[in-house]
This record gives sequence, C-alpha cells and structure tokens, in this order.
Amino acid sequence: MSAGEKRSDGLHMYLKVHESVQGNVVAACDAELIGKVFEDKKGYLDLDRYRGFYVGKKADETMVKTALKAFGSANLVGKRAVKSAVDLGLAGRDDIMYIKGIPYIQIYRV
Repeated sequence: MSAGEKRSDGLHMYLKVHESVQGNVVAACDAELIGKVFEDKKGYLDLDRYRGFYVGKKADETMVKTALKAFGSANLVGKRAVKSAVDLGLAGRDDIMYIKGIPYIQIYRV
C-alpha cells in the first residue's frame, strides 16, 4: 500500500477477546452501533449497557478475522463484524439473525 492510499477497511469495529478456560470469547461490533439499543419482536440488543463486552481495541476486518481463528465462542454485531465470520466460512448467511435490521451472530465451537 503506498503512502497516499487509504485503507479500504479502516478501524471501523471494536474487538475484545475475553479469555476463558473454555476458550476465548471473541466479541466484535461495528463501531457506530456502540451506545445504541435495538428492539423488535425478534429480540433485544443493548449495545449501551453491554458496551464493555464489545469495546476493547479499534479493529479492522483483518484483526477480527485473526481473532476468529482461535475462539471458543464468538458474539458479532453489525454488517462488518458478521461479514468477517461469513468470509471465513464460520457461518452461513442463513445463520445470521437480525434485530431492527442489525445483523448479529453467535458462534460456538463444540
């Protein structure tokens, strides 16, 4: 990448890895969703109250994909975060759930 080029993916997500004896819990969320609450008939997603679960370091798609290579479970919210798991083949489009149009997915390795 030359000095004048911008990164196309940027640091548009938050990534936090929670270490656990059962395996790391990877939490990633598109940055613009933090602090918001979404609710519809399908569920409730409170990214204000639970911001501490997701907000670790600012991350790009490569960083999230790297974290997803070694996890016990993953909780991903937002188009970019969910796309990272789909791109790696960890989930299919049919596995994605939506609340108020916001995609999210939970993945567990057994």
